[in-house]
Amino acid sequence: MGLKPSSVVFFVMWQAVNADVSYSLPEEMKRGSLIGNIAKDLNLDSSHLSARNARVDAAGNRKRYCDIRLSSGDLIVADRIDREELCGEKLSCVIRRDLVLENPLELHPFSLHIQDINDNSPQFNEELINIEIQESADRGARFVIEEAHDADVGQNSVQQYSLKKNENFILAADGNTIELVLDKELDREKQREMNLLLTALDGGSPQRSGTVVIHVTVLDANDNAPVFSQAVYKASLPENSPPDTVVVTVSATDADEGVNGDVTYDFGHVSEDVKKVFSIDRKSGKIKINGVIDFESFTTYDLRIKAKDGLGLSSYAKVTIDVTDVNDNAPVISVKSLSNPVPENVSPGTEVGIINVQDEDSDKNQQVRCSIQQNVPFKLVPSIKNYYSLVSTGQLDRELVSVYNITITATDEGSPPLSSSKSVELSVADINDNPPVFEEQSYSAYVSENNKPGSTLCSVSARDPDWRQNGTVIYSLLAGELRSFKVQVTARDNGSPPLSSNVTVSVFISDVNDNSPQILYPAPEGNSFMTELVPKAAHGGSLVSKVIAVDADSGQNAWLSYHIVKSTDPGLFTIGVHSGEIRTQRDISESDSMKQNLIVAVKDNGQPSLSATCSMYLLISDNLAEVPELKDISYDDKNSKLTSYLIIALVCVSTFFLTFIIIILGREVLSQEKAQTVV
Repeated sequence: MGLKPSSVVFFVMWQAVNADVSYSLPEEMKRGSLIGNIAKDLNLDSSHLSARNARVDAAGNRKRYCDIRLSSGDLIVADRIDREELCGEKLSCVIRRDLVLENPLELHPFSLHIQDINDNSPQFNEELINIEIQESADRGARFVIEEAHDADVGQNSVQQYSLKKNENFILAADGNTIELVLDKELDREKQREMNLLLTALDGGSPQRSGTVVIHVTVLDANDNAPVFSQAVYKASLPENSPPDTVVVTVSATDADEGVNGDVTYDFGHVSEDVKKVFSIDRKSGKIKINGVIDFESFTTYDLRIKAKDGLGLSSYAKVTIDVTDVNDNAPVISVKSLSNPVPENVSPGTEVGIINVQDEDSDKNQQVRCSIQQNVPFKLVPSIKNYYSLVSTGQLDRELVSVYNITITATDEGSPPLSSSKSVELSVADINDNPPVFEEQSYSAYVSENNKPGSTLCSVSARDPDWRQNGTVIYSLLAGELRSFKVQVTARDNGSPPLSSNVTVSVFISDVNDNSPQILYPAPEGNSFMTELVPKAAHGGSLVSKVIAVDADSGQNAWLSYHIVKSTDPGLFTIGVHSGEIRTQRDISESDSMKQNLIVAVKDNGQPSLSATCSMYLLISDNLAEVPELKDISYDDKNSKLTSYLIIALVCVSTFFLTFIIIILGREVLSQEKAQTVV
């Protein structure tokens, strides 16, 4: 199997481009919105994007969020981009993707910087905040209020607070610390409770706001708020930790006694996702797991914890939980490019595919080894990043193996290691490397004589193990002397260049039944008709006439048999099967019709049998005077006209048979007289 000049083999190369193209765009853009022309920014020819199968690639099963228009090279929005869903409270939100092109294979990384829009309003954790304050509280006393939360970031997050004007309280805000300040002493006898309206405003345009009602109850002495043992608690736990695992215990004390010193714990403002993962014991302060901890989803949790005494004074602490990675994700194998089918004459070392392997774990758990089974002529060669080249290692032969099922196995370095497999079906494209081979070394054909032009003499068959046009066999005759009844047949395939082989066919001619019987007497039907006289006194078994026929064939093909196929009176005449003699079966009676018509068929003994027919017309009469008009004699054709030479022939033949009948009758009369004399 040599490499043919007309064969085309694609050698795929990886080209990694270090320049990172960046685009900045606001979140929540409509699908199809233009981000930028990445083809122009990367100096790519947009007219070749379709041929090079340009596409945006995302590792694993992640969304692409953007796509490329192959006609123009424009980068467009493909999926909804929600900055809060993607990046939470992080100020910087970046989506990193790769633009992949083939022939040659190139990898162009680019990044999308997602800008926040003011699509969220500030929200307080509670709809109503209850505070109980001792009426003896001094002017200037401060009471901590949990701040509002805005899912937006930067200028679109909460920027200021305002308190609706009232007689007793003013607002003090310093960053995330919001305090209600007593500006005028309380008088329980004058007013036991009051409602204050607190408003949080963001800095977006248009500006958004959120409100909460602070319900203040004036009570007797409660001088101290709870105090946490630590301002910040830190904990670490491995992902996939089981439910009810205690992560950390927070603790706060209150110097007051009795109800005023009873401390309860709760979450401050945290997301619903956090509440699905963690719970806090209101009495003990134990924070437990009640959901799934997944390092690949969240690596860190920041919890706001509130400690509140029995009469409503509260304080806050922060809990930071770091999630450590465990090896719980098997590698994911993706086929990024595959030259399928691959020509069977590719040289060893040819790159036929690109494989990408991703593991969502981190550090050592993310390191992957890739391999394939040993019984295929291919191997994996590490390439850039997490890519591998699938390379041929030996000569391919489609006629031996037309399809390879290659199993790729990826194993990470975790403990215990996890692995996954993927099967790749690779077809081998045919090359015209096999000539046609005849099923026989030579052929003998036995043909019938007198075949018409175009008749089949014999069939030859050659097989070519190549595929499609390379295996399509075309037959032709070589120039030669046909008189020798030996011909040379060429079988040529339709490959490029074509391959061929020859075989000899010997032709033997055998006799067949190709001649029909020829009736000499009487003339065959359609040419003329013969009429003969039958004496009225003819007895059964009397010879009336005879049909004479020959056959040009030989052997059994020339054996003739005679049959009456139609007659006026079926029971009156019979014919000798092999002699053709026509005789009466019974004596002639007065009731028999004068005109008797017979159609006689003469058949040979060939396969299939051939035959000829003739018509014989018999007149039962003793003399010519009784002969009716000859125009009425013909069978099935009353309009036939007789010519004069037929009349002469009829009279001559009839006279001969009349004389023959008179002699027979004379002998019969003499026999009867002798019999009477004896009596």
